[in-house]
Amino acid sequence: MKWLVLLYFLALLFIGGWASRKIEGVEDYIVAGRNLGFLAFTILVVGSICSGMTILGVAGLGYIAGWPTIWEQIFVPLSAAFCILFLGTKLHRIGKQYNYLTIQDYFSHRFYSKKKIRLISAIVGIAVSLIYLVGQYTAISIVLTWLLGITHVQALTIASTIVVFYVLLGGLYAVAWTTLVQGIILIIGVLLLSPPIIEKAGGLTHINRILSMIDPNFVKLAYPQVHPPYANYAFCTPAFIISLFFLLVFGLASAPHVINNVLAAKEKKYFKFSPFLAFSLYVIIMYLIKLSGFAVRAMAYEGHLKVPRPDYAFIVGVEHVLNPFAWSIFAVVVLAAVMSTTDRLLFTIGTYFGWDIYRLLKSNVSQQELTLVSRIAILASAIVSLILAINPPKLLAWLIWMGIGIMLSSFTIPLIAGLYWKRATKEGAIASMASGFFTAIVFGYIHKFVYPLPMHFSFFSFGISFITMVVVSILTPPPPEKIIKETKTGTFILGEN
Repeated sequence: MKWLVLLYFLALLFIGGWASRKIEGVEDYIVAGRNLGFLAFTILVVGSICSGMTILGVAGLGYIAGWPTIWEQIFVPLSAAFCILFLGTKLHRIGKQYNYLTIQDYFSHRFYSKKKIRLISAIVGIAVSLIYLVGQYTAISIVLTWLLGITHVQALTIASTIVVFYVLLGGLYAVAWTTLVQGIILIIGVLLLSPPIIEKAGGLTHINRILSMIDPNFVKLAYPQVHPPYANYAFCTPAFIISLFFLLVFGLASAPHVINNVLAAKEKKYFKFSPFLAFSLYVIIMYLIKLSGFAVRAMAYEGHLKVPRPDYAFIVGVEHVLNPFAWSIFAVVVLAAVMSTTDRLLFTIGTYFGWDIYRLLKSNVSQQELTLVSRIAILASAIVSLILAINPPKLLAWLIWMGIGIMLSSFTIPLIAGLYWKRATKEGAIASMASGFFTAIVFGYIHKFVYPLPMHFSFFSFGISFITMVVVSILTPPPPEKIIKETKTGTFILGEN
């Protein structure tokens, strides 16, 4: 098993070294020279969303809460399609014309603000990425401690060293190509490994019968509308599911480590077919992993295996049904899932700091200096997030949803309004982003430490962000017509006016 994991790590480092030879300037480093092909681009978007949550968190939620959590398996794949089609189609076109390297370039252009909105959005993006990154490191640690018998700190150190090395070397080229390899491994691995777990548990009919014995609501599409929930796992009420739709579809689609990918695609024609492929691949992966979580819960209830904590459900299930060789292959599959988003998050933090913050602090910066600063920021963020990941929350999905919630509250409305509402103003965007960010923290604190809210906390801060954008934009002067034309703002996707 250990030699296979080592071989996998060496392959990632090789890709990083190979990609480093393609880096000639800051555009090559940040957006891969806008030269990613159809498959590399599509898998990069899927891999940026398909994180450690996909295998560990999704199976863990299925294990503790049953069928009411199945909505996650529709909403998350939808986020990939929404990102590419409704956000990416326009952003790619104008980004290529005006040489955007980050989403902050778009915000600065569309909201005619050279400093304020660029600085605010970059700080929010870095903060959210750090929160999300802690969840990814936690997922990697869960896998490596289980597979290699090492300590949590040792696992974090090994994982961060490998990821940081190839990201520093090859920039987005390295991230894209390692994600392509990891994505292929993940898709094939889940297709091969999930069915044996479900079959070992007795098939779906038997699994559902056992789940209904544990809690009759496990086999329904939502828990009863009771608040507070009668149990910690009974959070997926109809009201919560509504907020979950906004959280996962819009929050993930506008997340900084996801939306920036649309600037790296080589051809605009990709945006016609890529949404369908991204959705189809992801929905299959998500459903199989969720059903595996159900199966492991059924086997645990019948005494066939023991699960130390929910996030270990898929790992325990595979170990229970497969021989040692197949189990070794699975190790690489899980690592592929948890590392496919980690590298993108690190890279996002580095580019936001270098391209969007450092340039505001120092004028006349060379491309070599920007690349160096971005690399230093990547290394620093890896160290900070590694320290924070030493003592993570017990349920991995909660930490990841926290990061997505802040993203939904702060980025989504300015991004959608900027693309599709001609009346959205600079003042409205800044106020919307700032109010969404701070109220998300407030509502998140209330939900976690004061009183549980009936919907995901971000739904309330998202609403405040929306209202703030509309009210402030109406009360302030409209944006210049020249800006509206340049950024192709309006209620259309593919049109020019």
